[in-house]
Amino acid sequence: MAKKIYNYKNLSELAIRLRDDLKTADFILLYAHNGTGKTRVSMEFKEQGKKNKQKQADTLYFNAFTEDLFSWDNDIINDKERVLKINSASKFFSGFQELELENRIRPFLNRYADFDFSIDYDKWQISFSRQVRVKTNVKGEVQEKTETVNSIKVSRGEENMFIWCVFLAICQLAIDGAEAYNWVKYFYIDDPISSLDDNNAIAVASDLSQLLLQAEGKIKVVVSSHHILFYNVVCNEIKKKPHEKYFLYKKADQSYSLRKTTDTPYFHHVALLSELNEATVSGNIKTYHFNILRSILEKTSSFFGFNDFGKCIYNVEDEVLFERALNLLSHGKHSIYEPVDMNDDNKELFKRILGAFLDKHQFELPELLKDSRAERMGYDR
Repeated sequence: MAKKIYNYKNLSELAIRLRDDLKTADFILLYAHNGTGKTRVSMEFKEQGKKNKQKQADTLYFNAFTEDLFSWDNDIINDKERVLKINSASKFFSGFQELELENRIRPFLNRYADFDFSIDYDKWQISFSRQVRVKTNVKGEVQEKTETVNSIKVSRGEENMFIWCVFLAICQLAIDGAEAYNWVKYFYIDDPISSLDDNNAIAVASDLSQLLLQAEGKIKVVVSSHHILFYNVVCNEIKKKPHEKYFLYKKADQSYSLRKTTDTPYFHHVALLSELNEATVSGNIKTYHFNILRSILEKTSSFFGFNDFGKCIYNVEDEVLFERALNLLSHGKHSIYEPVDMNDDNKELFKRILGAFLDKHQFELPELLKDSRAERMGYDR
């Protein structure tokens, strides 16, 4: 059965739709690839909350702007006292000092990291430390002991994980009904941790889901991500609760669409194939689309154990031609942020390669791709 597609002219209309859905659902899960506007949607959702009668915020959000609430002072002159500064003016930190956030952050952080921290509430700054094993030579005998190294500069990944754990601790306070966060009616979580490996993606998604399940009946939740493994884990964890799942897509005219997914999460490669298909139908094919197609073929060939991605293409006679074309046309530095039109010959070649690939691999695709697929691709079996 076809799944309804909802179209919206701008982010404001989209955010209103999400808030309407949360009147009956406890959770909304959005899947969208990078560059779609997930962060902008989260900020518009937050701004919509300020239009209530009280004109006060109602959304505790985590996105790229959350990380900007922290900044490093690396002690350039002495290179000793490196600290992470906190923007204390933000409502995000309204309960930091009196609610003993350190003791609430640490249990989360210990799951993912091996460093410790302390918060100076007078200066609103955080210092980090780590225990290390050092070797010493005592009268010719090598001995090991543990030392604490203070004022360390943690890596960017460790910093992001720490900020994420701060957010989790604040979420827990809001769920528990802490007065400092009684204004929170919604959590909006957008791509919580960037550059996660698969193991950490599963761990973060599972821990987040368990926390969010505690919010049921108290605080409504939106989670958006481009990380397919993270998204799938959250989907599976909350599948028995009232929720909505959507694929968020930004169209060529800068409008937006929400497509309801089935119980099976909307896999990343299918989302990308949908984008490529829409580009071929509209004729709005850009040079970077070759990079996307090459990536999909590479992953497919790896899955099947092929030596090269040319084996993923339907017509054996065209295999070498298509592979050479993709090798050549996907090597350019084609940016999705500065799209360039293909010439007509390359557009036709692109359609043939994509059509051949879809003919060989019968993905369980949306109805948009199924209907008259070969004809719309300009590819004759």
